[in-house]
This record gives sequence, C-alpha cells and structure tokens, in this order.
Amino acid sequence: MTTVMRTSITVFTLWITLIANLSFANELTELITGDAKSQETLDTDKVIEVNSSVQDDKKIQTRLQKIFSEMDNLKKITIQTSNGIVTLQGEVSTAAAENKAIQLAQQVKGVIEVNSELFITHDVKERLETTWQKLAKTASSLLTGLPVFLLAIIAFTFIIIFGQWLSRRQSLYRKIAPNYFIASLLGQITRLIFIVLGLVFALSLLDLTTLLGSILGAAGIFGLAVGFAVRDTVENYIASILLSLRNPFEVNDLVNIDGNEGNVVRLTTRATILLSQDGNHIRIPNAIVFKAVITNYTRNSDRRFQFDIGIAANHDLQIVQSLALKTLHSIEGVLNEPKPMAMIEELGDFNIILRIYAWTDQDKFDFLKVRSETIRQTKTAFDRANIVMPEPTYQIKIENEASIDLKQNHKTDQENTYPVDKPSQLATHAPIDISTDKTIEKKVAQEHEHSNTLNLLDENASQE
Repeated sequence: MTTVMRTSITVFTLWITLIANLSFANELTELITGDAKSQETLDTDKVIEVNSSVQDDKKIQTRLQKIFSEMDNLKKITIQTSNGIVTLQGEVSTAAAENKAIQLAQQVKGVIEVNSELFITHDVKERLETTWQKLAKTASSLLTGLPVFLLAIIAFTFIIIFGQWLSRRQSLYRKIAPNYFIASLLGQITRLIFIVLGLVFALSLLDLTTLLGSILGAAGIFGLAVGFAVRDTVENYIASILLSLRNPFEVNDLVNIDGNEGNVVRLTTRATILLSQDGNHIRIPNAIVFKAVITNYTRNSDRRFQFDIGIAANHDLQIVQSLALKTLHSIEGVLNEPKPMAMIEELGDFNIILRIYAWTDQDKFDFLKVRSETIRQTKTAFDRANIVMPEPTYQIKIENEASIDLKQNHKTDQENTYPVDKPSQLATHAPIDISTDKTIEKKVAQEHEHSNTLNLLDENASQE
C-alpha cells in the first residue's frame, strides 16, 4: 500500500508541475529543438478570384513588409508575390517565428497560397541573444509582478495560520460534538477549508484561477485513485467515525463481536482491540465491527444465567421445582427480582430435564462464580433430599453369542437403588467467594497507563 501511495503522489506532483509550467516548457522546447507545432489550421475555404493584377500583388507584398518590419524576429524575411502566391525567404530564429510569418501571410486579403522557403538559423550568437532577450523579459515580468506575488504569499500564509489557530479551539468543537475524536476531526476539516480558501485567494491575486481548476481536477482524480488503492483503510476509518458516534461499547465492557468475546481495550482508527478472558489480544477491523452483531454483557448490570439438571422420572416434579426455587432464593448473589425460575425443559429417554434460570448483579458479584455456586448448592440440596440424577443405561446385543443385557431401567419405584449420600454424610465447606473478579479490568487499565495509542471511545459521548 505504501508503494502505491508513493507512486500516486509522484505522478500527481509531476502532473501539477507540468500544468503550472506549461508555457515555460513550450518556450524551452522551442529554444532547444528549434521546432514547434503550428497552432492554427490552414484555411482551405478561400475563394480564388478570377481577376488578379500586378498591382494587387504589390499591395500584398507592401502590406506584409510593413507587418514584418514591426516584428524583430521577422525583419529578415524577404517577400515575393506572384498571382496571389506569396513566397517567404530568409532565416528565422525559431520554428514559432516561421509559423507566425506563414499565419500572418495567410491572413492578408488576396493571398491564395504561401510557400515557405524559410530556414531556422543555428547561429550560436543569435541564439544566445534570443535567449538573453527572453530571460530579460521573464526577469522583468517577475520583477513587475513581485509585489503581487509577495502579497499573495503573505495572504496565503495569514489565512493558513488563522485556520490552524481556529482548528485548535477544541472547546468550540466539543460544544458541537461531545465526542473527542469527532471534535478533533471537525478541527482538521476546518484547517483544510482554510487551506483551500487561502489557495483560492492567492491564485486570484495572481490571476491564475484557471490553474486552480486544473489543481482541483487533478486532486479529484488523485483522490479517486487513492480511494481504490486504500479502500479497506478508508472503509475502516469511516467505520471508526461511525462507531465513535454510536458508541455501542466502552472501555472494559465485556462484548461478543462476530464470535470474538473479550473486554474492550480501545477503539482506534483502524480496528477494535479486545482482551479475551485468557489474556489474549483480539484485533477486529472496524468495518467488520460496524456490520457485526454486537452482544454487550456489561451495558446492563443484571444478567441471567441458566443450567440444566437431569432428575429421575419417578420424582414428584412439583416438589423438585419448589426445592430448586427455595435453594436459589437462599444463594448469595442470586437476585430475587427478576425472580428465578425452575422450568421443565423436556422428557428424556431415561430422565427429566429441569432448566434453572437465575439473575445476578454483575456490578456486585462475579457472574461465573455465582453461576458455579448456584450449580453446586442446587446439586447439594438435591442430594440431601434424595433426588437422584440418573445415568443412562443401554442394551447391547452380540449376534450368535450369549446376550449381555444392559437394559434401560424399568424397575418399580421400590426397586430403584441409587448411591445417595445421607444428610449426615454431606461435608460442609467454607463460604465460596463470589465477589467480582477484576483481573481483566486491571490488565486493560494497565495497558492504558503504559500506552499512548489514540482511543476513540469517550465515556462522555452518547451511548447507543
């Protein structure tokens, strides 16, 4: 990408230089090669008169001699006229002078055809004199236009300085856009506007407004070329602007973006950086983030979790549900509002699936710890109540051999025997710590302390 941009900038610079110095380049080409293309097309629509006299030829010759005598580079040309046909002889300093002489001769009334027998002189002394005259004329023009040129430079510089000063007034832009990145972007746009205004004003003073059109056209083509070359970068940059405006997450929010889960570290102009629960950095391009489905687990402090428990089919389901709810209400970290639920999910082949739903406050308690403790205490309560969570049994048949039956259990309620711990045999443990684990949050904070990378997320900006 860097090579493409360098090449494009080089081509653009050469193009602008060529446009700006086109007139000087033409003169230099004529001076070195002594050749130039005629800028006029020969007039082939003239009507040839029937009557032509010697007096008419003399009038044509006299008129051309007077015209050529007024021009320094055409004074040495000899003119001969016969029946409206003009023959030019002699030497000229450049091909442009030859073309000029032919053009003037063709414009005189009564001239039918112009024959050029002119030749371009290569005399060093004359060439040096011509060159010196051109340089003197150019120097005189520069000296004459120097005050205007200096005024244009001063005006351009003053406008640029004022634009830079105005672009640094971040307090002004923060009133328009609370987001720091957008306010900074508005400042950059303001500075660019003043650069364009300064350029327009300076070129207007120099009477070079036509050059401004060429520059703007070249800039448009250059911008289009760069846009195709760095399309992904531009797309990510625009997405970063939109994300900073939408603000779908903040620093340290636990999010899931396109299947990638982690705490938000920062939002840059190209990518969103996450820190996974394993401590790994995940870099996702902003274009993907903007179009992806984002799950933000932190934005709402109340979060629900669930787990399944399989129980034997012979148990009273209403008693099991009541025991599960009673256990959930007694667990620290499980919210009473919204209320927990114990729902019968499905009837399995060998058991009944009970699905437990409960809520916890992530700001006060650790989500994973509360879920783990809820599963542990629910299982303990079921063991104390002799509520069995059976394992599946199957029947395996071996052809032409004695069969070994591992049939699914169809015993009566009295025949069911499961190894269940008695209440007196259940061990007691110290209370489980369910406080919030701030390990990942601390790592994110440490990264911000030791990094100067721009972060586009602003906690003061509006949230989506």
